[in-house]
Amino acid sequence: MAVKDRAMADICDLMSRYLEGLYQADTGVLAGVFHPDARYVNMTEGDYMNKSLAEYFSAVEKRIPPAVRGDTRRERIISVEFGGERMAFVKASMTMMGREYLDFLTLTCDQHGWRIMSKVFSYVSQTETV
Repeated sequence: MAVKDRAMADICDLMSRYLEGLYQADTGVLAGVFHPDARYVNMTEGDYMNKSLAEYFSAVEKRIPPAVRGDTRRERIISVEFGGERMAFVKASMTMMGREYLDFLTLTCDQHGWRIMSKVFSYVSQTETV
């Protein structure tokens, strides 16, 4: 398997775990996909946040998981772009908690594999998207 093909497979696996971790609100799963120095940034107007990973996980742990709420699970990877062998950019969307989210994820690859270094996102209410 070519290096880029292997990287794409690894990123798809990471994204699967990331989306499952969000749906289950499972910080144990999410800890396996985020770099410990990652930032969580919400750019939705009127709801700006810039949190450390610990702050983000604290908020996730307080959620009722979308899986428990019975939220319909809709998600997709819109694009993956590589910046050499150690950087990638993933654009993804998902619905949960009554919102449509758009994530811009910066991924880095080191001795621990691919991990999310930054999550910059926005959302709209699903009623706004109808």
